[in-house]
Amino acid sequence: MSIGRETFENAAESELEDLSVPDHVLGFLAAHKDRAFKAHEIASQIGVDESAVSTALSRLKNRGLVEHKATYWAVTDDLDRLERYSGYKRATALFNEQFGEEETEAWREHAPDEPHPSVENKQ
Repeated sequence: MSIGRETFENAAESELEDLSVPDHVLGFLAAHKDRAFKAHEIASQIGVDESAVSTALSRLKNRGLVEHKATYWAVTDDLDRLERYSGYKRATALFNEQFGEEETEAWREHAPDEPHPSVENKQ
């Protein structure tokens, strides 16, 4: 996985050590938090073997960092739990470098007026 030149020049060497597979998976899901993916889709997007991704997803689920329904996986919406995970900030920074930072106002402009049916069912 590549990084931007600015990150390469400004980051400490320890910050550029390879991310673990769980960090890659969590970073990818966090960068796409509005979507859920199958394990093979995640694997193809981050360039990691599907069996390694599946193992990472199971471990992340046990830590409460991802959610699983049928064959789909998504990052948790528990931001406090994510913030406490040590690899989250590092993975997020690298994925922001790759995909760009989220624009909160752009999300709000396109947000529906009513909650998604899955959210309504939780209440």
